Amino acid sequence: MTEDICWLSATELVHALRERELSAREVVTAQLDRIERVNPAVNAIVTLLPEYALEQAADADRRLAAGEPAGALHGIPMAHKDTHDTAGIRTTYGSPVRTDNVPDTDELIIERLRRAGVITLGKTNVPEFAAGSHTFNPLFGATRNPYRPDRSAGGSSGGAAVALACGLQPLADGSDMGGSLRNPTSFNNVVGLRPAPGRVPGFPGPAAWSTMAVSGPLARTVADVALMMSVIAGPDDRSPISISESGSAFTQPLERDLTGLRVAWSPDLGGSFPVDPVVRSTLAAQVRVFEELGCVVEEASPALTGADEVFRTLRAWQFELTLGPVLDQSRELLKPSLADNIEQGRRLHGTDLARAETLHTQLYHEMRRFFHRYDVLALPVSQVPPFDIELEYPTSVDGVPQYDYLDWMRSCYYITVTGSPALSVPAGFTPDGLPVGLQLVAPHRGEFGLLQIGHAFEQATRFGLRRPALPPHPVAP
Repeated sequence: MTEDICWLSATELVHALRERELSAREVVTAQLDRIERVNPAVNAIVTLLPEYALEQAADADRRLAAGEPAGALHGIPMAHKDTHDTAGIRTTYGSPVRTDNVPDTDELIIERLRRAGVITLGKTNVPEFAAGSHTFNPLFGATRNPYRPDRSAGGSSGGAAVALACGLQPLADGSDMGGSLRNPTSFNNVVGLRPAPGRVPGFPGPAAWSTMAVSGPLARTVADVALMMSVIAGPDDRSPISISESGSAFTQPLERDLTGLRVAWSPDLGGSFPVDPVVRSTLAAQVRVFEELGCVVEEASPALTGADEVFRTLRAWQFELTLGPVLDQSRELLKPSLADNIEQGRRLHGTDLARAETLHTQLYHEMRRFFHRYDVLALPVSQVPPFDIELEYPTSVDGVPQYDYLDWMRSCYYITVTGSPALSVPAGFTPDGLPVGLQLVAPHRGEFGLLQIGHAFEQATRFGLRRPALPPHPVAP
């Protein structure tokens, strides 16, 4: 029964809790039991609060029994990404600089989740300050891929994705600048959505007008992603770019007839980056599913000239903006690649930022025009399958050298700078059993239609039902 509870979807759990078929205490106890047995093998949850979680569960059951109003996620347990501030709970950002950091207030996404009735279990692992798509840091070590524990879990929401894949929690929160909601979900056979900027408003932060980093949901199903979006999306006057549409738009049915839908399939965005042949072949076989669903599929790519320059310039500028004081005070405690990224921001001039913003605008219009011809763009989430956990990043993709920790992430971060929402859905496995995700991209602010397309693909393929065969004992570090 405990195992059954841990593999229920969030949608199923919400129904069972409201109908009193399960109590919040039963759900939390089941998740805590599984975390105790499985988490040592994968290192997904790095701060665990069992007593606190059980207290919240008891209160959730009491309020439901008393007939008090219940939020959309009443009684659902979640551990939160360790870069999302949680009031009264240690939030380290995976860095020795913030080993003992305990925020006074919740970040906006956490505030909304708790208001909806989420029960906090603890925190999930991240790379240091969420820099990079491989989850390891000097405080907690690396998070392991449950399908192959000697492989990367991706990142930066790596702990969150692995916790979902292992049945440690039904929903997860994450963030994404260069692929952090997409890459780890691809590596772990779960679902992640990077919303358009402003769909899930952010607060607090020093760069409120920035469109680079967004928060969003991870789950085991597209329906659960939609459920979580109904809670975390919607306007907030603390974010100047927040979208006015209510999150309730995500409660509509996901079922949709895709007949005539125009799908652009691009294995490498017109040769913009190398892709491992096994990823390319795995996805090419699955794109045919859209034809079976009645779609018109063509190989086509938007011309994303300048995407690399835009992303690297604006990322470096934002890293200096947010982490410059940390570099000045604690340089010796930062990993070299992170310190170098901050230094790159300090070398920028006004002309660099002006050129980046001009190209940024051009990329938006190129994508806007592309979606006049097509309804959705399909491409790889990641250019490689999960790689050796001992590497900081893949040093080569299909024989092409990768010179830094960003190079191999172009398939995600080229989409970031277009402003389009992007969904990562399970799309198959390599011959040696490693997950591969398909990235679906929709017009600006077209998240709900994107979820409908992803749901249809998910229901037709059912790859997300394949669970990892977890090792029975912890893997030695």
